[in-house]
Amino acid sequence: MERGIGIERPAIGTFLNLGSALVTELCAMAGFDWLLADLEHGAGGEEALVGQVLAAAAHDVPLFVRVESVERIRVGRVLDLGAAGVMIPRVEDASQAARIARWARYPPDGERGVATYNRACGFGARPEALLTANDRVAVVLQIETSGALADVEEIAATPGVDALFVGPRDLSQALGVPGDFDAPVYREAIDRVAAAAAAHGIAAGILAKDREAADRYAALGYRLLAVGSDAGFLMEGARRVVAGAGD
Repeated sequence: MERGIGIERPAIGTFLNLGSALVTELCAMAGFDWLLADLEHGAGGEEALVGQVLAAAAHDVPLFVRVESVERIRVGRVLDLGAAGVMIPRVEDASQAARIARWARYPPDGERGVATYNRACGFGARPEALLTANDRVAVVLQIETSGALADVEEIAATPGVDALFVGPRDLSQALGVPGDFDAPVYREAIDRVAAAAAAHGIAAGILAKDREAADRYAALGYRLLAVGSDAGFLMEGARRVVAGAGD
């Protein structure tokens, strides 16, 4: 995966909440530019992740992982399994962003534990992967709290941060306008995030409910665009079938 994904052109992805390798493969085959396995809110855990990583890799689609908590061990484990990058929820400030960026990289650039008998290094067959790992990993930090928004320019300037990603529900809740994505305070916030990312040459990302909403965000400068989720696609399709059952 290129760390610059979503900078030159919009890159469309989706969230994987079902923890299924087969659903991951289906979404990879659908043509998404990237996928994200959600361990924070999704049904799957680390034990199901390796199947998802393999399914995405079979179709050459980068797989990010949103870890369930902001801990060094969580970041290292998903990268050792072969994830292309990590998404970190509920980042609060630039000092925390700097620590996270170091957790994802080996010394001397970071603090990631060094091991070669894992999938990322071919179970010991490709120890040379350590030499390029720091350049290939992507660190995506979520801007979804008032603290992160207040410090967003400094977070964007932090070495090793590759993208800022807005969590619309959390950010609107933090701003006192839960779910109101047309509220002026929310619109100002997402403009600020996009501007901070652009000023420091990194990608701005956001979750959109559908492709139309994603296109609107793209017009604002967002390039790492997540559209819906695997669970949402299934529910939407099922509802359409049920709604037309009497036709």
